[in-house]
Amino acid sequence: MAQAFKFELVSPERLLVSEDVEYVVIPGTEGEMTVMANHAPTMTNIKPGVITVAREGREDRYVVFGGFADVLPDGCTLLAESAMHVDDIDREDVARRIQEAREDVEDAKDDEARTKAEEFLAQLTTLERAILPA
Repeated sequence: MAQAFKFELVSPERLLVSEDVEYVVIPGTEGEMTVMANHAPTMTNIKPGVITVAREGREDRYVVFGGFADVLPDGCTLLAESAMHVDDIDREDVARRIQEAREDVEDAKDDEARTKAEEFLAQLTTLERAILPA
């Protein structure tokens, strides 16, 4: 069994997870990363995606919509812009976020803003395919 470390998943609404875990898979903006005990200190931005939390022989998945993670050898704290358990996902909420992202692409005032909005839209649609059944 892997060595446990403290993990906290915090959203503006509430503390979703605060316990010892074996590992956490985080959707960083530079790519997915697995955090385990004694990980090198790292700070990363989080893109919309799914966090996998492994503890006591089971895995739980949470959807996050941005934020950042602070990783230390003895723990990891992820501050999410918005987060919820995968089982609590609301199809209408995801569809609303995608529609808002499409509008942001259309309303972009310059190429940089449009590129950023298109990247966010792509992340949301990928997330939608990953967590919601067809």
